[in-house]
Formats: sequence, C-alpha cells, structure tokens
Amino acid sequence: MHQVVCATTNPAKIRAILHAFNQIFGEGCCHIAAISVESGVPEQPFGSEETRAGARNRVRNARAAQPNADFWVAIEAGIDEGSTFSWVVIENGELTGESRSATLPLPEVILRDVNAGEALGPVMSRYTGIDEIGRKEGAIGVFTAGALTRESVYHQAVILALSPFHNAVYR
Repeated sequence: MHQVVCATTNPAKIRAILHAFNQIFGEGCCHIAAISVESGVPEQPFGSEETRAGARNRVRNARAAQPNADFWVAIEAGIDEGSTFSWVVIENGELTGESRSATLPLPEVILRDVNAGEALGPVMSRYTGIDEIGRKEGAIGVFTAGALTRESVYHQAVILALSPFHNAVYR
C-alpha cells in the first residue's frame, strides 16, 4: 500500500488525489495523510509560474514534514489571464510529475475583486452565499452548472501528473 502525503487539508483536493491514485494503481492502493504546509506564494497566486512554484514548494515542505512516504502530492490553484486553473506536482523520491489543469474563464465582476487583492474562494463565497466554496464545488462548479467541479478538474490533472509513475518509458 502506497503512503501518500497530500500537501493540503482541502476535501475536494484530497478526494481528487485519492480517486486518481485508485484509478491508476487499483482500488485501496494507498493511505492518504493530509497535512497543511506553506506554499511560499501569496494566498492567491497569479500567473502560471507563481502557481507552479506554490505547488512545488508545498511538495518540498510536505517531504520535509513527512519524509517516509512513497508519494507527495500538491495542488495549487491560481489565476492567469482572467482564468482560474491549478498546477499538480507529484514526487516519489525518484520521479516528478507535473500537470496543469483545465482553465475556467472568470467573469469581470469576480476578477475585479480578485485583482483588488481578494482570494478567489472568499469572493465566490460572497457572490454565491456558499460558505467555503473552495472546499466544495468551487467556481468551476458554479460556472459550469455542476457539469464540472474542483474535484473533477483536479482529478484529471492528478491523473496526468501520475503518468511518469506508471509508464516505463519515463524511466
């Protein structure tokens, strides 16, 4: 059984990671340890590089906190060119997998508040009335009428970031 340290306590991210690992390595393949670690970037990262740096920093900090795991996984959400997206970084001590998620264009009314310094989650909670929306369906769930959620989009990105770990051609 793989010991997987998730550099997050966000339920949507944890469910996406667990689901992806179960799909790739088999049901019940892993034990998830969820920990809170610093990203080293602002609460609301802007741009692909800052967001990827946040995910990489979270993996590094998770490894330092729990060095005896088999995998360390981080998901960092950001804003780039008027859209929200995330970076997934996975390490196992030998390999690293990284993937950027799909992007969701955000309405100007939301971007105005985010660009003024607020994080997307609290802005979305205020507009929708959904408390802690970032731990639930997220902006993606709201703006796709539930067709996609944070969890479903993260799940795809985690699957893609896992590709080096189950394909021999990467070794």
